[in-house]
Amino acid sequence: MSSLSTELSKVVQGEIHTEKEFKKFYSVDASSYQIIPKVIIIPKNEKDIINTIKIAKKFKTTVTVRGAGTGLVGSALNNGIVLDMKNFDSIKVEENQAVVGPGAVKGKLDRILEKNKKFFPPNPSIGSFCSIGGMIGNNSSGSRSLKYGSVIDNVIEITIIDGNGNKVVLPKNQKFSNKIKNKIKIDKEKFPEVSKNSSGYRIDKIKTAKDSHKIIIGSEGTLGIITAAKLKIKNIPKKRILFVIEYDSISNVASDCIKINNTNPSAIEFVDRTTLQQIDHNFQKNTKCLLFVEYDEKIIQNERKIKQTISGSMAKKLTKKQEIHKWWKYRDSSLYYSLRSIKKENRIPHVIEDAAVPIEKLPELFSTIENINKKFKTKSIIYGHIGNGNLHIRLIAKRIETSSIKDIAVEFFDKIIKMGGTITAEHGDGLARSEFIKKQYGKTNYETFKDIKKLFDPKNVLNPGKIIVNKSTIIKNLERL
Repeated sequence: MSSLSTELSKVVQGEIHTEKEFKKFYSVDASSYQIIPKVIIIPKNEKDIINTIKIAKKFKTTVTVRGAGTGLVGSALNNGIVLDMKNFDSIKVEENQAVVGPGAVKGKLDRILEKNKKFFPPNPSIGSFCSIGGMIGNNSSGSRSLKYGSVIDNVIEITIIDGNGNKVVLPKNQKFSNKIKNKIKIDKEKFPEVSKNSSGYRIDKIKTAKDSHKIIIGSEGTLGIITAAKLKIKNIPKKRILFVIEYDSISNVASDCIKINNTNPSAIEFVDRTTLQQIDHNFQKNTKCLLFVEYDEKIIQNERKIKQTISGSMAKKLTKKQEIHKWWKYRDSSLYYSLRSIKKENRIPHVIEDAAVPIEKLPELFSTIENINKKFKTKSIIYGHIGNGNLHIRLIAKRIETSSIKDIAVEFFDKIIKMGGTITAEHGDGLARSEFIKKQYGKTNYETFKDIKKLFDPKNVLNPGKIIVNKSTIIKNLERL
């Protein structure tokens, strides 16, 4: 190992760390996993990344890129070299696009764009802290993806360093773009029928060579190290209106959600009692859950439509910017509220927390969660992007065997796949879910995934053990059980 760091120190201008405290810090992220890396590098420039990849190949070790460490499934953890991209944090705003480094924090980008009366649509609840590179790696979404799409729908161009140490700009590099397009053999019937999806490689999004950059989005650092991205930006809507609707029945929520979706809202979000109990408002005593429904156009017509559509009670109608922001904070804090309400020893690691199903299958999804709770003696906290059929599920149990975590995942994902859903809508596959990708996509698509990986990274240097896997990683390297 000392010879590895010695070799790196000859050609890397940025920081190189092998100290125990650095290794410990970079061995974890926001997931329940832990893997100790050999070396941490904070590259100064693209040349540092190229040289790191070349030396990693020479020493037969790996390179795993890391953003802000907010990932929930261990995507940025590995036992070789970890690259922290925080120095690549440039932000340049143009008329309808922004050129951004992967280390730029979404919260900073938002503040700069707001001064220009613009916004970058994907808005994960952890947006103040996550990095743009991480958002691209996971194909992040957030509440407004219902109208504006995920990251994959909002990126124009990506610059990467691939597994050979070559700089590639997609889709500008036509030769490489054509190679990607020519590799794609797709079984469309095996692709999830959902409006957002972060599982596997998004070969379904590559209709022509001009879409080639989209293969990088959601690839979790397995195909290339992102050094820059050109993002689509939009004008901030002149008006927004937010409705908070209370329900005494989850089955009514599911049927209302389908009808509300037909009115073209910018967001439909769900929270259960855990979140609503934290909100400073006197809800009705029998209220079990809430819907947050937002519109940013045709305000008067949509207010009339939603009042005619819902079976729940209208708890709040918000039109002032500060009030809307305050209430969205309640929704965005659902992960925090859920963690705060569960004793640490009773938390089950994030594994089934990000599935999405076709919206008409929502009643079946709620029923599946109920059956999991009965069978495995767990309880659940649920919130999420219900308008996309995407629910975040936090499981709680007093005592649970590590092996039961895998049993829960196998049963749950089998049901999700049968419903035409995806095992992960916005958080990525990581260590928690990569082993289920083949089951979700079938042989033809999985073979294409392997061909794509080989094209970008023939020696399997970049973040191995994610997306294309040969063994189970769901309960290996769990830190907190």
